[in-house]
Amino acid sequence: MDMGAADTLADRYRRTMETFAEACRKAGKAPSEVELVAVSKTFPAQRIEEAYTLGHRSFGENYVQEMLAKQPLLQEDISWHFIGRLQRNKVKYIIDKAAMIHSVDSLDLAAEISRQAAQKGREMPILIQMNLGGEETKAGFGEEGLNRSLCGIAALPGLKVKGLMTIGPYHEEPEKARPLFRRMRNLREEIRSWGIPGIEMRYLSMGMSHDYTIAIAEGADFVRVGTAIFGGR
Repeated sequence: MDMGAADTLADRYRRTMETFAEACRKAGKAPSEVELVAVSKTFPAQRIEEAYTLGHRSFGENYVQEMLAKQPLLQEDISWHFIGRLQRNKVKYIIDKAAMIHSVDSLDLAAEISRQAAQKGREMPILIQMNLGGEETKAGFGEEGLNRSLCGIAALPGLKVKGLMTIGPYHEEPEKARPLFRRMRNLREEIRSWGIPGIEMRYLSMGMSHDYTIAIAEGADFVRVGTAIFGGR
């Protein structure tokens, strides 16, 4: 997609949704079967409002303070996905405000989400963040010891483990992301075969503006698209 050819958010949004729908079609899915999370970090509420008026309802935020500042200014039917690095001392602020937390990267964080969810009397849908490449700059679980970690998380009340998330390395050629996305899909199937009670491997959250079409082809259920819609930061 030539993002330079799109002058307005409305232009970019329409182009993105056309590309998204075509990627879903090629993957044998209806667009309604894949959720495009519009990543609105660093953009003001006014820009989210623009996307909302175009029909979008699912937005992703990376920073707790930013999400809390925007929410009161916007419509209540927005589905907010927390997709960034989450500090344990910030969990209490979003536990009743996020539809899903995509970035659970440690047992300690899962335990804190469980504790806060219990206090609010809710069950929080979460995704387990994987770092399959072992990148030092990125958080997440590796495959080693994953079974043990998932068993520990499954034992915590107030959580609904719904699948996996990853943040892949940036490649100039999006096709180079395909092996990672395929590994994620295969890992989901492997975890399903373990049959851990309380672990539902329903969703894969993977793919961003430059490679989300490849992610959809490899089985993504959530794609996180910011720049293609909102423009450069």
